[in-house]
Amino acid sequence: MKVDNFRFQLGNKEYVPIIIGGMGVNISTTELAISAEKLGGIGHISDAEVCYVCDSIFSTSYTTRKRKKYSYNVNNIDKSDLYFDLEEVAEAQKKYVEHTMSQKSGNGAIFMNCMEKLTMRNSSDTLRTRLCAAMDAGIDGLTLAAGLNLRTLDLMKDHPRFHDVKIGIIISSLRALTIFLKRAVKLERLPDYIIVEGPLAGGHLGFGPDDWQAYDLQTIVSDVLNFVKQEELNIPVIAAGGIFTGTDATEFLKTGVAAVQVATRFTISREAGLPSAVKQHYINAEKQDIVINTVSPTGYPMRMLKQSPTLRYSMKPNCEGLGYLLDNHGKCGYIDAYYKALETKEEGKHLEITGQTCLCTGMAKYDCWTCGDTTYRLKDTTNRLDDGTWQLPSAEDIFKDYQFSTDHAIAKPERVS
Repeated sequence: MKVDNFRFQLGNKEYVPIIIGGMGVNISTTELAISAEKLGGIGHISDAEVCYVCDSIFSTSYTTRKRKKYSYNVNNIDKSDLYFDLEEVAEAQKKYVEHTMSQKSGNGAIFMNCMEKLTMRNSSDTLRTRLCAAMDAGIDGLTLAAGLNLRTLDLMKDHPRFHDVKIGIIISSLRALTIFLKRAVKLERLPDYIIVEGPLAGGHLGFGPDDWQAYDLQTIVSDVLNFVKQEELNIPVIAAGGIFTGTDATEFLKTGVAAVQVATRFTISREAGLPSAVKQHYINAEKQDIVINTVSPTGYPMRMLKQSPTLRYSMKPNCEGLGYLLDNHGKCGYIDAYYKALETKEEGKHLEITGQTCLCTGMAKYDCWTCGDTTYRLKDTTNRLDDGTWQLPSAEDIFKDYQFSTDHAIAKPERVS
């Protein structure tokens, strides 16, 4: 039995039950998402820091204009003046989504991962703008992530595609799902799919930094499957987090999940947005290099490599140009940590900031090496070359290994000279 024996029925369409997760900032590139779509699966792009991403891809100047507009404030601890231009956010979102959707050529789908915790100084209006612009641009589906998303459906409900676009929610507990569903039922708009993300996932986690080991994906998935069945909800459940082989995926599919979402193995694919040198760090990582910390200003724990350059940041907050994590009052944990460190800094000594990092800058510069718990196993999936570096597989290599492998075997890519 292998993954290819199963199909993911979503609405009136059928897919290979493999979904590549939405990794930001621009790690899940257009090219990576399209690779899954061409093979009949589902690929995600992420709208994390979408204005900055557009600047990188299309040579636009959204970030530069914002930085110039607020340059007067760069030395001020008070960031309450800094707002995103919603017209520019919408323009960037449409440009990015249209660019991706125009390249579809297979039988799969392209979804966008939208994080509630990307508050952007005006959480409701900026989230509404991102969601509506993505729908305007023709995205196939929206995956609601990084939060309970209690208000997100309300922000979308007046859009003409509200009942047309596929909408999914990422949850890490049955309780989180039931909270979300209460509002969904009132709006008569249940989610089209539920992604259950376990404690072995990468990036921000829906578990505590000290108790995540008390939970496991199998148990949470089972709880959600039982609940969906008892409530007679015809909503497919998708398992995510720590699914490293095709056999891992098959074992979940046998329990009744409709598909699996995978990401860690695709971080080192040629199509992923991480620089090649960073991909080599991922492959070389050992188990002890993978840590969970609370340096993210979002308040969520994060799993990352302890070698991440962002963990050693002491730079001035970059909110005038970026500022994607400023809350509705213009606050961010890194701003407080930076100015506190500045006040206590001894003359002649290096500025040391503890407990927080400038996540906007770290993610934009690929200095925040978030990763899944199984990252240390990546070296088992590819070939070491004569110069000591590791061969980077294609997304198709990885996708097909998930789709066709058995007995926990991993098919390494054909060796290059």
